[in-house]
Amino acid sequence: MDVERTREPQERGRERRERILDAAFTTFAERGYRDTAIDDIARQSSTSKGGVYFHFPTKDAIFRELMETTADKLVDKVERAVAGETDAIAQADVAIRTVLETFAGHRRMARLLFVDAFGAGRVFHAEIDVLHRRFSRLIAGYLDAAVEAGTIPGLDTRIAAEAWFGALNEIVARWLLDPEPTPLLDAYPTLRLLLLRSVGVPEPRIAQLRRDAPEAVR
Repeated sequence: MDVERTREPQERGRERRERILDAAFTTFAERGYRDTAIDDIARQSSTSKGGVYFHFPTKDAIFRELMETTADKLVDKVERAVAGETDAIAQADVAIRTVLETFAGHRRMARLLFVDAFGAGRVFHAEIDVLHRRFSRLIAGYLDAAVEAGTIPGLDTRIAAEAWFGALNEIVARWLLDPEPTPLLDAYPTLRLLLLRSVGVPEPRIAQLRRDAPEAVR
């Protein structure tokens, strides 16, 4: 009975914490980081202001956790998407495509990571750098495997991965800032071609990847 009594409040606390994070995500996306107040998050989450502070000492703490959990979800989605691929270059290709597809369908998520995080001020610049490095390392791992397999020539995969992520970052950011954006996935065929050629993937292999891709992104 004692275990049950302590378990229920813990579960309620976890549920309220998730509700606060969900509300904060919506509020930050609608108002932006600077124009969002704790009162707004409390109201959106049907929680008292004190309840919000019980779980998060500051607005910064809420935003930082949102960045981390959003990045975790994206990385998990990418890793699940590439799990069915055995070729390293195909894995890298699917990873980039999955990021674009995810952001295309979740504009708020993209805005949180690519726009609002920068607008939140210098306190988050280090956090942004950590996230960027995380995704760059993910790409570098696929490129390392491709070099080891002899699929692409030897190169500094860290630099190549940063260039890949930089190109992806720029395309997504421009799409988010465009008042009348074209579909984000429209950029992918050209982006794929440029990225694969940049690391020395042979043209026949690029053509094969294009044929194997979903029709919408060929």
